[in-house]
Amino acid sequence: MTTRRNLLAQSAKVLALMAGAGLLPQTALAAWTQAAFDAKTMAEAMKALGAGAPVSSGDVTITGPDIAENGAVVPVGVSTSLPGVKRLAVLVEKNPSALAAVFDVSDAVDANFNTRVKMGQSSNVMAVAIMGDGRVLFAQKEIKVTLGGCGG
Repeated sequence: MTTRRNLLAQSAKVLALMAGAGLLPQTALAAWTQAAFDAKTMAEAMKALGAGAPVSSGDVTITGPDIAENGAVVPVGVSTSLPGVKRLAVLVEKNPSALAAVFDVSDAVDANFNTRVKMGQSSNVMAVAIMGDGRVLFAQKEIKVTLGGCGG
């Protein structure tokens, strides 16, 4: 009769063998640019990400509430249907650090992301698409915050 204790002991041995053979994945770490997340303005963030000046475009979409009841968790969606997108970024104009999120996009990934950002006050929120050909396109939406998120 197999007991729970025996099963766990056997599982631990199997996992140890797999780890020794290199069959288990190693620790995954996110790659990000500290300078981009430290940027205070949209221009500084784009420069740190290696992108040029953004141009307003109807092909980039940003969604979010008109009024956020809690600035600590504001739902925001960014998307584009343009081919050749390399990165999508979310920036909050009046936050201490403008860049809130960056998503790397490949051909196997649909350029449509939803996240939650922290906002200290009412501000313009921008979705920026960095294209493979060097173009930088953006859309923006004003989101009003009724309770503070970043500043208390």
